[in-house]
Amino acid sequence: MDQARLQRDTQPAAAPKRARRNGKREQLIRVGVAMFTEQGFHSTSIDTLVSIAHVPKGSFTYYFGSKDEYALAVIDAYGAYFNRKLDRVLTDKRHTPFERINRFVEEAANGMERYAFRRGCLVGNLGQELASLNEGCRKALLEILVEWRSRLQACLEEAQEMGALRKEVNLADLAQLFWYAWEGAVMGAKLEKSKMPLLVAGHAFIAQLKALKP
Repeated sequence: MDQARLQRDTQPAAAPKRARRNGKREQLIRVGVAMFTEQGFHSTSIDTLVSIAHVPKGSFTYYFGSKDEYALAVIDAYGAYFNRKLDRVLTDKRHTPFERINRFVEEAANGMERYAFRRGCLVGNLGQELASLNEGCRKALLEILVEWRSRLQACLEEAQEMGALRKEVNLADLAQLFWYAWEGAVMGAKLEKSKMPLLVAGHAFIAQLKALKP
């Protein structure tokens, strides 16, 4: 693991001294998001986290108490970040609902490419590692997935109201289908080191939507 690279990727912009003093918790969370999306929970030690974050080890136990508690904070931060991303893209009235979904797919594919396909989805990574081991983390990850479905379903409801989807189409099922397919595509992109699995999944979903036009 290239710690110098991770330090560059997670280092915040310069801030006033007081903000820097009060930002140790936030910096640890930023590093956690990067590390957990890249190499997972169990492969990331507390020593590595505090080293990359440039904070004393005592700060970790002060803010979080345990690695499990820290994982919950990282999950919460990742969920909030991704919800903001979805809100920005999926509610953009300058584009049709189908165009918004396609923009999300392309932005996400470009994002994975930017990090050389090292980083995947934190929900997918931790879901596989922790769902059967940590009930608190499982519930937190599921809550994020439910929020993603809700946001996509709202976008699809707009398409339905505009006449782009038949009234009888079950939008909740479509939203669920997209995210399950998407998590598999993220894994495929990491394995193949290519955007293609993401683009294939996204474009196939859009094609399916267009086939459901009245």
